[in-house]
Amino acid sequence: MTKAERALETRERILIAACEVIADIGFENVSMRKVAEHAGVSKALLHYHFDTREKLFAEAMTHSFAQTGTDTEGVPDSVSSAVVLARILRSMLPTDAELRQDWKLWQELWVRAQRDTAARHLAVDLYDQLHAWVGGAVERGIRSGEFAACDVAALATLVLALCDGLGIRLMLDDPRVDLATARATIWRAIAPTLGIDPQFPQV
Repeated sequence: MTKAERALETRERILIAACEVIADIGFENVSMRKVAEHAGVSKALLHYHFDTREKLFAEAMTHSFAQTGTDTEGVPDSVSSAVVLARILRSMLPTDAELRQDWKLWQELWVRAQRDTAARHLAVDLYDQLHAWVGGAVERGIRSGEFAACDVAALATLVLALCDGLGIRLMLDDPRVDLATARATIWRAIAPTLGIDPQFPQV
């Protein structure tokens, strides 16, 4: 392994550790020492890669975001656009332990964004990327004739709002909202606009 490869591996290990620690105890309780210990590196090495908690949080959030929905990349044309969109929705809800961790990071970002300009800019940028992700799937379906023509931007905004609202209820373990209910609610809300079956597809 080259020096550059070792540095990248160390950085990756630190970011994974930061995501886990922040999700577990919250950003306000995180210290660089705790992250270094969890990553199995020295505090000095951690500071070499990330000189402040704020920069570490931003990079950890970006790293977590980049891992989301990788199963929707490079999808062959034979996969229906409804399935692609359903996979995106699955990735945007806390459907498993890894995604619940991602949601905890988002909740930390929402709180920080109220008081910190850099965090607010990061949140807006990530939402822009989510908006483009959803919109891209809708446009794919319109081009193929699977979806009816519609206001793509408005539909993407609706999807994000529904995912946020229902995702919070899932994170709270609200007995009125389980995963099947959340998926079905979102799909029924967008199906008429897209001209598709209101039943959430098998993904």
